[in-house]
Amino acid sequence: MDFEFSPEQQSFIEEVEAFLDANDDPHVFDVTRENMAQIVDTPKRRAFMAKLGEKGWLGLTWPKEYGGSEGEGVYEYLLNERLAGRGGPQIGKGVGIIGKTLIAHGNDFLKETFLPKILRNEVEFAVGYSEPNAGSDAASMRLKGERGERDGKTGWILNGQKTWTTSAHFAEWYWLGVRTDPNNKHRGITLMLVPLDQPGITINKIDTMGGVPMGDERTNEVFIDDVFVPDEYVVGDVNSGFQYISQALDLERFTMFTFAPIKQRLDVLCDHLRTETRDGEPLKDDPIIRQRIAQLATEAEVARVMGLRVVAESMKADTVPGTPPPTVESSQYKLFATEFSRRLANASMDLGAPGTQLRVKTEDAPMEGRAESTYRYTVIDTIGGGSSEIQKNVIARRGLGLPKNF
Repeated sequence: MDFEFSPEQQSFIEEVEAFLDANDDPHVFDVTRENMAQIVDTPKRRAFMAKLGEKGWLGLTWPKEYGGSEGEGVYEYLLNERLAGRGGPQIGKGVGIIGKTLIAHGNDFLKETFLPKILRNEVEFAVGYSEPNAGSDAASMRLKGERGERDGKTGWILNGQKTWTTSAHFAEWYWLGVRTDPNNKHRGITLMLVPLDQPGITINKIDTMGGVPMGDERTNEVFIDDVFVPDEYVVGDVNSGFQYISQALDLERFTMFTFAPIKQRLDVLCDHLRTETRDGEPLKDDPIIRQRIAQLATEAEVARVMGLRVVAESMKADTVPGTPPPTVESSQYKLFATEFSRRLANASMDLGAPGTQLRVKTEDAPMEGRAESTYRYTVIDTIGGGSSEIQKNVIARRGLGLPKNF
C-alpha cells in the first residue's frame, strides 16, 4: 500500500487546516481533554460541527442519495485526524456508527427522520450497549424487550439497565441494544432508537476520576422502566442487532482512537526533554532517555501505518465486491495504538519527574500537567470500544483461526 497522500488529499488537508485556523476557539478545541473531547457537549461545539455539515464534511463517504459525497474513506480519516489533533469534536458516532448503520439497514422512516439531521448536526446520540453484567461482551446484554401495544401502535416494552453511557446526559436519542430473544445469545438482540426525554428513563451521573474536581467529565447509568418503542423505530431486522453492532464496532475501534492525539502527546514529551536538565546536564543527552524516546518514536510510527492500513482495507471493502470489512485490522490497530498510548503516558510520568502528578493545566508543572491527564485517560482507551482482551480474542479467532477455547 501507498503510505503517502496524493496531491488531492494534501490539498484537502490544507483546506481543513485553514478552516480550523479560522474557527479556532478554546471552547471548542482543547487537547488536554484527550479523547474525551468527542463527548463534551456545549453550544459552541454544536455550532462548530454544524459548520462542518454546511461544508459537506459530515457526509464525505455517504451515498449521494442520502446527502453525502461518496468520497473515499481516506478523506474522512484525514478530517477526523485533524480534528483530533487539536482536541476538537470529531465526526464520531452520529455520522459513523448510527448513520452508516441506518444507511445499510434502516427502514425508510428512520432514514428520512435521522439522516438529514445527522448531516446538519442537529441531533446527538448516546450508545447503549454496556450493562452491569455485559461490558466488553455485548452479546450478554439483558435489557428486556417484550412485544406490546400502546395507543393503537404495536412495538416493544423495555425494562432494564444500561451503564457507562457517556453521552446520555446531553443526547436526544438512545441507540439501544435490546434483548428480544432470551434463548439465543447472538441472534436475540435488536437495535432500536429511543428518545431519552420520555417518562420511564432515569439517567444517573457517574463521576470519573476527572469529573469530581473538573466538573464536566462524567459517564452515566440509565434505568429503563416500562418504556414503549413503536415498531418503526426498530433498526433493521429483529434479533439481528448484534451483527449490526459488530460491524459498527470495527468503525468505532478505529475512529474513536485516532493517531493524532498520540503523536501530539509524544511531541509534548520530546519538547520537554529538549530543554530540561538534571544535575546540570541536559536530559536529551542521557543515553537511557534517548533510547526510550527512540523506542516510543518507533512504536508511534508503527501505530500510524497500522491506522493507514485500516483505511486502505476499508476502502477496498467499499469498492471491491466480496472484500470483507477490516475487522482484524481494526482490532490490531486498536490494541496496539491504545496500549502504546498507555506506555507513552507511563514514560511521560517517569521522565517528567514527580511534578508530573500535578493536575493538568498547572502552569509550573512539567508539561503544564499534561502527563497527569494523559495517564488517566489512556486507561479508558484500552477499555472503550472493546477492551484489549477482546481485541486479542478477535485477532486470535478471526485473524489466526485459533479455536474459541484456545
